[in-house]
Amino acid sequence: MKTVTVWSVNDRYKSYQFVDNREPMKGGLKDVYFSPDRKYVVAIYRDKLDESQKQRLEKITNYYLPQIKNKDASDFFLNEVFRWPEDIIEYNGLTGIIVPAYNQKFFFQKGQESVDLIQGKEKNGKWFAGAKFRNTMFPLRLAKSELGNWADYLQICVNISRGVKKMHAMGLAHSDLSYNNVLVDPIEKSAVIIDLDGLVVPGLYPADVIGTAEFIAPEVLATKHLNKNDANRKLPNRLTDLHALPVLIYMFLLHRHPLKGGKVHNLETEIDDLLSMGEKALFIEHPEDNSNRPKLNQVSKWDLPWADVSKLPYSITGPYLKKLFDEAFISGLHNPMSRPVAEVWEQALLKTIDLTIPCSSRSCDQQQYVFDNTPEPKCPFCGTYYQKSLPMADFYYQFQPSVWKPENHRLMIYENQQLNSWHANRNSINNERLADTEKIPVGNFVFEENKWFFVNQNGKSVKDLTEGNEVPINGRIEITNGKKILLSAEEGGRVALFTITNQKQ
Repeated sequence: MKTVTVWSVNDRYKSYQFVDNREPMKGGLKDVYFSPDRKYVVAIYRDKLDESQKQRLEKITNYYLPQIKNKDASDFFLNEVFRWPEDIIEYNGLTGIIVPAYNQKFFFQKGQESVDLIQGKEKNGKWFAGAKFRNTMFPLRLAKSELGNWADYLQICVNISRGVKKMHAMGLAHSDLSYNNVLVDPIEKSAVIIDLDGLVVPGLYPADVIGTAEFIAPEVLATKHLNKNDANRKLPNRLTDLHALPVLIYMFLLHRHPLKGGKVHNLETEIDDLLSMGEKALFIEHPEDNSNRPKLNQVSKWDLPWADVSKLPYSITGPYLKKLFDEAFISGLHNPMSRPVAEVWEQALLKTIDLTIPCSSRSCDQQQYVFDNTPEPKCPFCGTYYQKSLPMADFYYQFQPSVWKPENHRLMIYENQQLNSWHANRNSINNERLADTEKIPVGNFVFEENKWFFVNQNGKSVKDLTEGNEVPINGRIEITNGKKILLSAEEGGRVALFTITNQKQ
């Protein structure tokens, strides 16, 4: 074992060190070594790069990295969402990159329930996307302490969507967005996008690879037999990212692939895979064509119950995500321009988080689910009916003086649920640029003596419109059916209309 010093290509006065233990971590293209303090890694390409590949790295580190650093939310993107290459080095005639090390939360603390094969290993997204590693009967299942609850994956998908949104806003595409290039931590609801050294710069640097099998867009697979210079050949770009993103979201929430069903196109497996994911791709939950529904007598027992689309249909993700899945996997599957953009996914996921409620069963594996808008809500995962009364707030905005219109946004209320600035005022937007002052809750909800109350913690102009009373800071107001509360008198302030369902007689 020895410590090696390497010098920056971008700044000839800057050096880095790595520990060569003769057993580097091996990626698809690179050998990876830790720095002595383990704060960064030196990833060295095993093969020599051509000039175009070197120029791409120079652009990523010298042009796009400063772009992120000099814009809003740079800490969020560089510390939470991306592991962005920071510099280029050369060693023994080979090119390498300097990348910040992963946060410790992205390494398994316990790993699997009954064995110790992956403790200390990276929390690759593949561990969390499939069904078998969470099946309680599977011998190599993940430890329950690593899995989090169902709603945690909504926030994970928010972070991934924000990362894709940022790349696309910069004119970049990932080209190989997949569960292999995303690390997740359900416990802290975190996700980080990795392997950013192959970013596609349209018109300058095309993709080096077409992607990871399950995430390649149909148009890329359908034209992969054509020459790269053929005008009809489709290569990874922003629109193919917009196929991979919903595949990731679908798999993290439903633990099955949206296109891998029971339909057989060809008896040769390789040709069948090419057709079923490419030219003949069909959503397994297509409402008008059920020919690709998973056949339960053909799926692995470890993939149940998630493989059963009748028991756990995609509609359990709620109305906002169901609509986008329809756009991504039906209208947009073979029409890339119809695919929803990343910011639309981000906002739909955030609104879906507001629709989640806790399961009444402590033994439920998922613990959270989306309210299904029925009088007697029931957890789709364990079948337990919700036990308490269930208030909900529907938000309205002022379209013009004395005219209020619905926002198509609802907040489900349970014990200690928070109401935030982005609920109270439409000028406060829940995104990565949210100011610290906007993160302070406006109020919360408590249940006492069989009644629900809203407690005003921070709202300076909250008013009970039903009774005509101001609600001072630290004051409370009972929530009843039909109650209207003005959450902010400032421009953009919303009105909440409360409804209480599931009231037991």
